[in-house]
Amino acid sequence: MPQNFLACDRDQELLLPPNLRDWLPDDHFTWFVLDAVEAMDLAAFYAAYRADGHGRAAHDPQMMVALLLYAYAKGERSSRAIERALHEDVAYRVIAANQTPDHTTIARFRQRHERALAGLFGEVLSLCATAGIATPTVLAVDSTKLHANASRDATRSYEQLAKEILEEADQVDAEEDEGFGERRGDELPPELATGEGRRAWLGEAKRRLDEQRAQEARPVPKARPERLKEAKRRLEEELSTEHRANERYEAYRARGVMKDGRRFGGPPTPYTPPEVPTGKANVTDPDSALVKSRSGFIQGYSVQAAVNEHQVVVTAELLSNGPDFGRLGPLVDAAEAELRRAGVKELPDAVLADAGYWHKEQMEAIVARGTKVLIPPDSSNRKGKRPGWDRGFYAFMRRVLETDAGRALYVKRKAQIEPVFAQMKFNRGMGRFQRRGRSACRSEWRLIAATHNLLKLHRHEIGLAVA
Repeated sequence: MPQNFLACDRDQELLLPPNLRDWLPDDHFTWFVLDAVEAMDLAAFYAAYRADGHGRAAHDPQMMVALLLYAYAKGERSSRAIERALHEDVAYRVIAANQTPDHTTIARFRQRHERALAGLFGEVLSLCATAGIATPTVLAVDSTKLHANASRDATRSYEQLAKEILEEADQVDAEEDEGFGERRGDELPPELATGEGRRAWLGEAKRRLDEQRAQEARPVPKARPERLKEAKRRLEEELSTEHRANERYEAYRARGVMKDGRRFGGPPTPYTPPEVPTGKANVTDPDSALVKSRSGFIQGYSVQAAVNEHQVVVTAELLSNGPDFGRLGPLVDAAEAELRRAGVKELPDAVLADAGYWHKEQMEAIVARGTKVLIPPDSSNRKGKRPGWDRGFYAFMRRVLETDAGRALYVKRKAQIEPVFAQMKFNRGMGRFQRRGRSACRSEWRLIAATHNLLKLHRHEIGLAVA
């Protein structure tokens, strides 16, 4: 008697269920994403399209939004990988209703609706508020560093930028000399000498251009020479700002009296701004900067977040420079504004942050609104107190953090926010931006945070169903 196995015949003709609803189980994450998108206000996406129905039909923004949210939630941001999944993954095919937008369409949708995609963060937060997991009882504030879509090796000084621009100009001149010789290079070719020939040639050129655009369907690339010039312009702009600031400071000191009426104690330290910019700029992503991470300096951005006790991100912002100093007030203000738009009227009971966010005036402003603020004056890496930080508000905060209540409250900070960053950066592979420029990266960061909240909401709903 032969061994008994289930048949595995790959030539067997199969018929998939005719209804997409039968392709996945009812509790699959796909259906949750589709239901969530249906509840969102997508007016900002639809406003970008013609209302009269003319022109080539576009993919429904509701489907494209669901596709991006699902892909980001699964840790997939590559437009080519998403296109591949639309052919290979049943869940992606269900979301797209068996349509297959190509990677160019997906990438262009992401570029075209940059601001609207960033706004999805608020839409998801509203859903979390409806489910009761956006309460701001205790907010933990922190930042982490993400790699930019640029290399440290692409960072140039002002002299290097000027040299590369001149070298590229010389190369262009040499290529034109080789191609045109003594001619200017803009003379009309013989076939354009008559009006009829010109019209025929232009018609053929337009046809070929239309075919090429239809095949490539991609935006015009930002040429490297233009990026070099932009980086050079930014350095010159920074130097000009430094000169103006120094002139205003010198004029202020020349008065001999401070703003509060006291006289200056002595002459200012002499300083003359440089004539040539001394900073550096990255020619791949000029908005990015060298920021210090735990593993050393990286070319990237500092991303900021405030997280509540449910590990729901209530605000997500982005900086091109590293220090957290001065960011506490703006982050808490942004968190309260996001919560108000989501329908949450309560103010946070407490805000927790590490020593990098210490800013006395901003802390006092938050406390004046009735919210406790716990921030240690001393970094965990420092042994002992900071010099000069041993009285007044510094000593008061140390005493609060040494109490049982203060210690029990502040210990929540790490457990609330650091697993969120770990989940995004390592479990979901979001440690590097795919897009370039501050606005594009901010949109991407808020979309990453929105999908984190969507996953939290999904797990919350599953927990309620099981209970």
